[in-house]
Amino acid sequence: MKKFGRQVSAKPSKSAKKQRLKHAGPILLRREMVAFLPAAALAGLWFNLEGMTLVGITALIVAWMSRPEVLPEEPDETSDRPVPQRADAVEMLDSTLQEALDSGRGTACLVIGLDDSQALMRQMNRSEFDEFLQAFAERVRGVLRNSDRIALIERERYAVILTPTQRPDLESMIQLSARLQAACDAPFSISARSVNTTCHVGFCLMSRAPEPTGTAILAAAEAAADEAKRNGPGAIRAFTPEIGKSSSTQSALAADIGPALEEGRIVAYFQPQICTDTGAISGMQALPRWLDRDRGVLTEAEIIPAAAAAGMQMRLAEVMMFQCFNALRDWERLPTDPGPVSLPLGMAHVSDPKMFDRLKWEFERFDIDPERTRLVLAQEVTGQLDDEVILRNISRCAKIGCQIELAGFGTGPISVAALRRTGAERIRIHRSFVTNVDRDPEQQRLVAAIVSFAEGLGLQTVADGVSTIGEHAMLAQLGCNHVQGKAISQPLPLEESANWINRHDARLSSLPKPGKRRGA
Repeated sequence: MKKFGRQVSAKPSKSAKKQRLKHAGPILLRREMVAFLPAAALAGLWFNLEGMTLVGITALIVAWMSRPEVLPEEPDETSDRPVPQRADAVEMLDSTLQEALDSGRGTACLVIGLDDSQALMRQMNRSEFDEFLQAFAERVRGVLRNSDRIALIERERYAVILTPTQRPDLESMIQLSARLQAACDAPFSISARSVNTTCHVGFCLMSRAPEPTGTAILAAAEAAADEAKRNGPGAIRAFTPEIGKSSSTQSALAADIGPALEEGRIVAYFQPQICTDTGAISGMQALPRWLDRDRGVLTEAEIIPAAAAAGMQMRLAEVMMFQCFNALRDWERLPTDPGPVSLPLGMAHVSDPKMFDRLKWEFERFDIDPERTRLVLAQEVTGQLDDEVILRNISRCAKIGCQIELAGFGTGPISVAALRRTGAERIRIHRSFVTNVDRDPEQQRLVAAIVSFAEGLGLQTVADGVSTIGEHAMLAQLGCNHVQGKAISQPLPLEESANWINRHDARLSSLPKPGKRRGA
C-alpha cells in the first residue's frame, strides 16, 4: 500500500525476525516444561536414550505449539514519514472525492490558519514556533474523527479532508469550524509560557466545488480561508462563486483604488476608545473603509495591500488626514470632546523627508491644534526607529504637540532609547496579548508586565482588539489605561459617530456617582 509517496511492504522486517529468535530461548524456560522432566527420566530408565530423546522432542513440539503469539513491532511510520504537504493533500482529496462519488456520499475540505502568524513568530524562536505548530495540529486532530485526515499546506495553515458522510451540509460545517476554533483558541503552553492565538476557517463542500477534483476543492477552501482572514479575527467563511473571484478582485482593487480615492469612495470610519478609570471617551481611532457599490464595504485588510500594490500609500494617508481633520472640526460642536483622533502611519509616510513639513502645513490649513491628533506608528515603523529620517520626522511632530503612540508593543524589536527619543506618550498592547486575558493567568501576567513597564517610563497604555466585556474588566483591573475593540463599538462612519458619542455621554451621566445616596 502506498502512503504519502512511500511504499509500505507486507514482508516481515528484520526486526520482526530478531524478535522471534529472541523469544525462542525463553520458550524452553517456561514453567510448563518442568512437567516433562519426570517423564523424560522415566523414559530414559525404561527405554534408554531413545525413549528420553522421543519424550524431549515431544516436549519441544508441545511447547512451541502452545507458545504465546509474539507479534512483530509495528514499524514507526511517523519517524521517517514526511508530514503530509500540499501535494499529499491534493492526492488525498482526489481519493476521497472518488470514494464519495462511488458511495453516493459527500465530503468537504476545511482550511484552518492563524490570524496573526507574524506576531506569533516574533514572540518565539524557530524551534518554539515549530513546537507550537505541532501542538496546533494536535488540537485540530483532537476535534476530528480518526478517519479524517490533515495536511500542512502552508507554514501556518492546515487542510482538513473529511471522510465521506451521508449528508454534509452548510450547518454541520459551520458547527465543525466553530469547534475547531474553540479548541485552538485555548492557551498553548510553549517553553513553560502561555501562548494565545485566534484562527480563521474557510471550507468548501463537495457539492459547491468549482470542479470535482482535489486541486479545485483545495483552492476553493483556501479562497474561503483568505476571505475569512480578511474579515477576522476568528472569522468563518464558506466558499461561494463570489469568493472564487477573489484573486481577480485583488488585482482589480489595485487598479481601482486610485479612482476610488479621488472620487471619495474611501472614507474614514472611527472606533471609540474608552478610559478604564472613568468610562469616558478618550479618543477615536481612524480606519479606512472603501464603499464599493459591487463589493460592499472593504476594510483596511483589503485597502492597504491594494494601496501598496498601486503605490498609493501617500495618497491614502493624505485622504485619511483630510477626513480626520474635518471630523475634528465637526466634533468641536458636540457637548463632549471625544479626545484626539488616532491616525495610523505606515513606513511610506514616515520615511518621507518632507513628512513633517506637509503635516505642519495641514495643521495650519485646517486650523487644527496638533495636540488633537495622535500619530500611531505601525509595527513596521517601530522596528525602524533608529533610522535617522524616521526619528527626525517623529520627534519633530512630537515637539509641536502631536501625541505619539507605538502600535504592536511586545511583538517586535524596539529599544528603550529609541522609544524615549520619539517622545511617545502611549503604547498599544497588541491584541494577541488581549485575547482570553480574562481567563488565562499567563496573559494577565504579560499584560501586567507591559503596564508596569509603561508606568515606569511615564507612558499610557491602550489595549487593542478587546472583544468581550470580561476582557475589558480584566484589563481595567490590571491597570491598562484605555481600551478599544468591538466590545466597545465597531468602527462608525462620521455621521453616526456624533450620535454614538452623545448616547455614551448620556449613559455615563445617568450612572450614580460614588458617595451619593439616591434622592440626595
